Amino acid sequence: MSTAAAPLRRRPVQQRSAQRVERMLDACAELIDELGHDGVTTTLIAERAGVAVGSLYQFFPDKRAVVQALTLRNLDRFLATVLARFEEGGFEHWWDAVDSVIDIYIGMHREVPGFGRLHFGDVVDPRLLDERKDNNAVIADRISALLVQHFGLAPGELELPVAVAVEAADAVLNLAFRRDPQGAPEIVTEAKAMIRDYLSARIGEPA
Repeated sequence: MSTAAAPLRRRPVQQRSAQRVERMLDACAELIDELGHDGVTTTLIAERAGVAVGSLYQFFPDKRAVVQALTLRNLDRFLATVLARFEEGGFEHWWDAVDSVIDIYIGMHREVPGFGRLHFGDVVDPRLLDERKDNNAVIADRISALLVQHFGLAPGELELPVAVAVEAADAVLNLAFRRDPQGAPEIVTEAKAMIRDYLSARIGEPA
């Protein structure tokens, strides 16, 4: 994914260096789960990853850059999983695919280290994913592009409704996870119904 923000000071070329960077990101995710974002330092990340702190600084200028790289990796994982689900098909209507997007988000919240605290970066910076737009706008743009690609929808019809849907889902799902660390099922169900009903009312079937 291309963004205006570039967290890596330099990109690893050798496989060993790439693996070292992945260990740093994994370590950061684990520590965020344990200590929260504010409790994590570059020294702790390096220690957990089993590298010298100087090695971390070869690739990242500061903690924010490590967290940004972790968030971008999570975004890539999210989008790849959404794409795979869309390619499987089996949806009665295109807006039913939105249920699967919410399920994927919930699954990452439960299973991916650090994601439950970090989400897509708002706890750090509302423009962590791309300095030119809000994090939720980045998510909305990517989901819109996938809907256009797989369901033949017109891009102009999707931009505003999907942006609104992402903001609404973000707020309601945050409520679900405040009520229950695993996501209160009754609130998740309400979120799905709300978003599906809104999108189906705003955007019809493709021509």
